[in-house]
Amino acid sequence: MISAGDAGDSPDPLPSQFRDGADGALRAVFDRYGPAVWRLARSVLPTATDAEDVLQATFVSAWQARESYDPARGSLLTWLLAIARRRSIDQLRARRRHERVMTVEAALSPSDAGRADGVDGIVDRLVMADEIRQLPPEQQRLVHLAFFDDLSHQQIAQRTGLPLGTVKSRLRRAMSRLKDRWEVSRVPPQQRQADTHRLG
Repeated sequence: MISAGDAGDSPDPLPSQFRDGADGALRAVFDRYGPAVWRLARSVLPTATDAEDVLQATFVSAWQARESYDPARGSLLTWLLAIARRRSIDQLRARRRHERVMTVEAALSPSDAGRADGVDGIVDRLVMADEIRQLPPEQQRLVHLAFFDDLSHQQIAQRTGLPLGTVKSRLRRAMSRLKDRWEVSRVPPQQRQADTHRLG
């Protein structure tokens, strides 16, 4: 049961009630601090939807870890905002990783760039990751630096010590090889067999 506390200078009972898992404490804390958590998330993330996801994740994490909250070390709001900040950064990194994967997919198969949703999108990303792993090690590294670490050709040359022209030519070869393998991998086995018979 949530207590409103005594008037005057009495300590706010809500943080302790939240830590102890009192009935109604989660709702009371959410109502009081949810707007501040959302504002922090929104200041970091590019969309309101991302901020809503972080808002929910923050309170789920906080409730699950409520026994670790120590009022003597800081206010409940400060603790919640620290969780929200970590969640926001994780969300931002996940979004950037997804965007980089989409960039590679678009480069490999521009006509199908909009297919990366649902089961097909998951399968495509798994196939793409497997194809990258089959590249020669030096090409794998350059692809990761270009598309996953988001480095320019000049930055890659500085990072690896390779001449700029070598970086560009190896990336072109890697992308050409990936595109060829990607197109083959997306042809159903039955069609590949039929094509082979026709060519034979």
